[in-house]
Amino acid sequence: MDKHLQSLRFAGVLVTLGIVFGDIGTSPLYVFTAITHGEKFNETLILGGVSLVFWTLMIITTLKYVYFSLNADNQGEGGIFALYALLRKYNKKWMIYPALIGCAMLISDGFITPAISIASAVEGLNNINPDLPILPIILLIVVLLFIVQQFGTEVIGRFFGPIIMVWFVVLGLLGINQIIQNPSVLVALNPMYGIKFVLTYPNGFWILGSVFLCTTGAEALYSDLGHCGKRNIRVSWAFVCVLLLFNYFGQAAYCLRIPEAPKDSSIFYAIVPKSLLPYVIALATAATIIASQALISGVFTLVNEGIKLKLWTNLKVNYPSTSKGQIYIPSINLLLLIGCVSVVLLFEKSSNMEAAYGLAITINMVMTTLLLCYYTVKEWKKNKWFIILLFCFFGLIELVFLASNLGKFAHGGWFTLLLSAVFFVLLFFYYRARQLRAKFTEYEPMETVIPILKDVAKDTQLSYEATNLVYLTRSSSAKELDSNIVYSLFKKKPKRAQNYWFVHVFITDEPWGISYTVDSLIPRQAFFICFNLGFKEEHRIEEMTKQIHKNMVEEGEISGQSAYESMKKHRISPDFRFILLNSRVSSSTSSSLTTFERWTVDVYRWIKSIGYNSADDFGLNESTTITEYIPIDLKNPIPIKIIDASNGNGNGEHHD
Repeated sequence: MDKHLQSLRFAGVLVTLGIVFGDIGTSPLYVFTAITHGEKFNETLILGGVSLVFWTLMIITTLKYVYFSLNADNQGEGGIFALYALLRKYNKKWMIYPALIGCAMLISDGFITPAISIASAVEGLNNINPDLPILPIILLIVVLLFIVQQFGTEVIGRFFGPIIMVWFVVLGLLGINQIIQNPSVLVALNPMYGIKFVLTYPNGFWILGSVFLCTTGAEALYSDLGHCGKRNIRVSWAFVCVLLLFNYFGQAAYCLRIPEAPKDSSIFYAIVPKSLLPYVIALATAATIIASQALISGVFTLVNEGIKLKLWTNLKVNYPSTSKGQIYIPSINLLLLIGCVSVVLLFEKSSNMEAAYGLAITINMVMTTLLLCYYTVKEWKKNKWFIILLFCFFGLIELVFLASNLGKFAHGGWFTLLLSAVFFVLLFFYYRARQLRAKFTEYEPMETVIPILKDVAKDTQLSYEATNLVYLTRSSSAKELDSNIVYSLFKKKPKRAQNYWFVHVFITDEPWGISYTVDSLIPRQAFFICFNLGFKEEHRIEEMTKQIHKNMVEEGEISGQSAYESMKKHRISPDFRFILLNSRVSSSTSSSLTTFERWTVDVYRWIKSIGYNSADDFGLNESTTITEYIPIDLKNPIPIKIIDASNGNGNGEHHD
């Protein structure tokens, strides 16, 4: 993480406002309108609604996320996958399922959050000009939003940080103006107003689904931990929370003074003085762009963590700034763009989107609570029962919200749940395929490999595969080698070479810098190279390997001549061949797989096919690279009964 952003400074707080709090900071645009939608105003509705908003922000957002969740960071990174990574050491198989469910839900939520945030702001233009077509404007902003992601969240945060600070100040001032006119609204700080509302108000339980919208940005807040650091987030939240509450209570104070909701307008825009309306709409639109970016950044982080944890295939990841926390994944950006445009075209209005919003993210929060409870119990052993009771309380509140959100299923909630189900199935099958592969030895000791390698190199019955044979290895140690490389070297046609190179690439936490180490496995013949690359460095493994070869020739460690006599005669540079390996289920055992396992293998292959090409990732030239497929046995093969009929004792008939 960028130390400048991690340290507590005003600039860091400003960037944090731009990156982390856009989502939760634009909720006032639609939350109170959703709570009161179709309802005649009365004290039970208004005071109960704002009381529930207050306590939801205090209990779920502040206590659970800002306090507990931010303590569960994995080397500065947050999100449900970072939490799962912390828990893997306890080796509990059930933990992966809440992590996969939570990830699927958050990604699907990324389809609707930008759409509803931007739509709710831009629709304010109809307060000025009712005939203005809004849909094209929303679509244009959505497309521009995803185009700008490639420049990085640090750039976006520094540009929009001051704007969103002004946004929060305006939220607070608008709210204070209304509270001064009706200070009695502050009695809603008493939680009994919220409890009374749920228990006595008609449809009060189902309205809880709208109340929940005030905290939907909390999960993105946790996912964005790696972008800004916990201290900046906590200090910023103190500022953000107070101003948000001023606005919510201001909207409630306004509602207590009028008999029914303003027609064709949100309650938020109703409390804005008409002379300021154009400026506030412009500011709100800018703030909703930031809101969308906050969740997009969280999704990027989540997917990147999934890749590192081997829960998803490799994708191209760019680092637009010098902070490793600032990432951009082009394929995910395109997926979210298509999804957001689809949501806008499908639902058209923010009021329609509100009916679909919140269901998926509630399930995500329940999964986070489950994992966070286990982590906190393990870390805070002295207060075990207090922690369990506290997280049961969090879970109970979220389950109540989940139950109330189920009423949204028929009104659009099916859309996000359908997306979530698709993402979960893909994640689950990929995970199961990795489990099947994990049953087999991943590495073999180098001490058993070296004697065979020596003998193969001396075997004149074998023709040379290449002068320099290079394998990209997952092993980070010169003491062991991937079992699939061993298979490729010896169990297929043995590969003879003059020099063998086993290359491992390690990505450091620094943006720049290239260094390497070379271990001699067999003097003048076999070597293990470990490249240490800064995360922003271009992967040019072929060029760098050849440079190391040149350096070693100059130092007399290898001959530097071609293995072929004809090439030596004409002093032609020695050739290189790079080998990339892919595992495949062997045909001899595929028939022994269950239907579910065959599906698992097929889905895994498809997911791998859409991932980032390994040759491109490592910077290899296609003309010098060969991809081999190594068979793996997922199960013991079915025994085949064979009868030797050559001695005339066989039974049965012979058919021509």
